[in-house]
Amino acid sequence: MYKNILIPVAPDHSTSYKQALAMARKLVAQDGKITALTVLEAIPDFVRSQVPSDIYEGRAAEAEGALKADLGDSADIEPVVVSGHSYRTILDYAHNADVDCIIITSHKPEFSDYLIGSTAARVVRHAKCCVVVLR
Repeated sequence: MYKNILIPVAPDHSTSYKQALAMARKLVAQDGKITALTVLEAIPDFVRSQVPSDIYEGRAAEAEGALKADLGDSADIEPVVVSGHSYRTILDYAHNADVDCIIITSHKPEFSDYLIGSTAARVVRHAKCCVVVLR
């Protein structure tokens, strides 16, 4: 049983993360914690300086609202929205929050994934904790 589980959720909130939530509820210890993390891709500084800051704040608030709506009344899951590069931000969050298990969903790999690597593959290769990949 794990005490602190992280579930990365894509910003489009595809339904595949619901499978990860079900798995997390099976694996979490009785007094454990589950965090659903959405990472919004970082906007380059040169673009950011051209757009009003309230647009970025609104983007984060909108993503958090959508995540909370998808999770419903799940009091056992903490929704978190951060900005950054997906796999690196997932790994940094897991390290800083003392996560002991990451449950991540993955799409069926395509040829380009073998050359470049998907977010799930990078998380698996570089995580310092257990990683469960669901398809």
